[in-house]
Amino acid sequence: MWSRSVSDDYDWICGHRGDERFAFCSSFKLSLAALVLHGADKGEWRLDERIAYAQADLLPNSPVTQAHLGQGAMAMVALAEAAQKFSDNVATNLLLRRMGGFDRLNQFWWSMGDTASRLDDYETGLNRVPLGSVRNTTTPQAMALNLLKLFHQGALSPANAATLKGWMHDTTTGAKRLRAGLPADWWAGDKTGTGLPSDIRGTYVDLAWVEPPKLPPFAIAAFYQPPAPTPDGDSHAEEVLAQVGRIVAQAIVLQGK
Repeated sequence: MWSRSVSDDYDWICGHRGDERFAFCSSFKLSLAALVLHGADKGEWRLDERIAYAQADLLPNSPVTQAHLGQGAMAMVALAEAAQKFSDNVATNLLLRRMGGFDRLNQFWWSMGDTASRLDDYETGLNRVPLGSVRNTTTPQAMALNLLKLFHQGALSPANAATLKGWMHDTTTGAKRLRAGLPADWWAGDKTGTGLPSDIRGTYVDLAWVEPPKLPPFAIAAFYQPPAPTPDGDSHAEEVLAQVGRIVAQAIVLQGK
C-alpha cells in the first residue's frame, strides 16, 4: 500500500511495498474515466458523443450497458460514469477503443509522470496476471500519486475533478474495503478492482481519495493478494483493506495534531 497527503504545512507519506507491481484489475477504470473528462476539455472528443454497441459486444459484469442495449448507443460521459461507478466492462472497452486503445491511456499516465502503470489488454483478459508479468500492472505508489495529481495538483480541471469525485463517492463496490476503516464523517470516494483466477493468487484493490473535515486530503492505494488462489473469493480480504484504511486514518490524525 501507499498513502500520501500534501498541504502547505507538511508532505506526509506512508507506504509498504509501494514500488512493487500488482495487477490493476478494474481499478484502472478510475483513470479511464478521468481521461474521458480530460480529453473532452482538450477537444479530443465530446462528452455527449454517442458510441454504438450491440448484443455481440456484451460481457459479464456490464449492468449499465446491458440495461441500455435497446438504445443501441450511449454517450461517452454515461459510459465513463458506468465504468467508474459500476465497473461496467462493455463501457470500458467501448471507451478504450474510441480513444485510441491502450496507448492513449498509457500516454495519459505518462503525462502525469507515471511511468510504472501500463495497460495491455481489454476486459476481461486483463485480470489474469501471472507472477512476474508486467502486463496490466501498476504500483501502489504510482496510483496514489496519480490521485494526488488528478485532485490536488491540477491534472483535471476543477469541474472535472468534482465530477469524478462525485462518481467515486457514489461507487458502492468499496463499501467494505478502505472506506469501511475511515471515520464516518470523512468524505471519501474510491475505485475497486478484483481478480480471482482459478490457478494463481487473486488480487483485491482499492484506490481512495479522502477529505477529512479538518485535515488535508490524502490518497490511499492498497493492493492485497491472499496467500493462495481463491477463485470463489476471500471473505477476509476486504477486512484486510478496511484495516489499512483504519491504520492510515489513525496516522493522518496523529500527524495533524
